[in-house]
Amino acid sequence: MDPIVYVVDDDQAMVESLTWIIESVGLKVKTYVRAQDFLDEYNPIQHGCLLLDVRMPGMSGPELQLRLNEKGATLPIIFISGHGDVPLAVRVMKAGAVDFLTKPFNDQILLESINKALRADKTNREKQQENAKAEAKFALLSPREVQVLQGIVAGKQNKVISAELKISLKTVEAHRASVMKKMSVKSVPELVRLVLRNDVQEPLNEE
Repeated sequence: MDPIVYVVDDDQAMVESLTWIIESVGLKVKTYVRAQDFLDEYNPIQHGCLLLDVRMPGMSGPELQLRLNEKGATLPIIFISGHGDVPLAVRVMKAGAVDFLTKPFNDQILLESINKALRADKTNREKQQENAKAEAKFALLSPREVQVLQGIVAGKQNKVISAELKISLKTVEAHRASVMKKMSVKSVPELVRLVLRNDVQEPLNEE
């Protein structure tokens, strides 16, 4: 899926300028003059990034960022502003923006910022896909296998897991083999990395 650079700015001249710069390097652009219009059409499946003006009639740039965060959106946002408002820049960066550019800005700096945002979005989407695959594998485990996996991730030996769960050592070994197969790993270090890297360790603490 080719990335799209979304531009939300009520300044038509600025929109046309940004569109020309972005399209000059072969990237697709989609523009909006109102933040609400973008929000109504936003598709979280689409790979891309967002160039967002700070001050606009109706919903402002920071307000749109807040709405997107509330939706759980991960689209990287680059704010563009005609005012060097440092407190605002700090606030939107803390809220997850990848950059804050003050007009007028150098074309190359803009393109570098866009490329950085697109790389971040690509990496994040790959991570989400990896997490989803790991969660799907984890969902295949039985409650007892989850308990055994808890012990493995905690670094416990089979005999310790056996004693704590009050099951035989052979049963632990059977569950351990089943866990390895269902999680599609060939070694304990690989299993632990898979669990920790993909953020499935929290459910392991549930009974």
